[in-house]
Amino acid sequence: MIGQGIKDITVIDRKGKEVNIGETYAGKVLLIVNTATRCGFTPQYEELETLYEKYSDKGLEILDFPCNQFGEQAPGTEDEIHEFCTLTFGTKFPQFKKIDVNGENASPLFVYLKSCCGFAGFDLDHPIGKILADMMSKKDPDYASKPDIKWNFTKFVIDREGNVVRRFEPTAPISDIENLVVELLAK
Repeated sequence: MIGQGIKDITVIDRKGKEVNIGETYAGKVLLIVNTATRCGFTPQYEELETLYEKYSDKGLEILDFPCNQFGEQAPGTEDEIHEFCTLTFGTKFPQFKKIDVNGENASPLFVYLKSCCGFAGFDLDHPIGKILADMMSKKDPDYASKPDIKWNFTKFVIDREGNVVRRFEPTAPISDIENLVVELLAK
């Protein structure tokens, strides 16, 4: 069963239907990600789909939440975003209604996820990592101490019991995420 914090959270799928995470994804390892279709990280959709194809039959579920809060890089309707993702990257994992991840209108799901795992730091060896770190520090020199989502493609891994295990920033290698997913699926 999905653990106490996340089990009662309800989200809205891309067609407007309420989905209770605890009921719908009980016993699954979850990879929850805020996405955008016009971002330097958008090609990560391909890596996410590869993970999904490799591990969905073993208990992995990827939950995709488009978010337009970072440079307005997720324009369009839910149907337009879905069409782009399926045609461009062949995505098959569930996609949800566009949300906010920060601020007063932040999705309760992301409020909860951020309360469990703060900012994990950008990989400064990643070419975009240095750019993001510089950009964030100019806006807020203390940005790294705050749990807010910093950019598109921030990922949270939740174990089969519903515990938020780890947060991965968009610059984290997909191999790190895959290693953790494999470990959690084996439990």
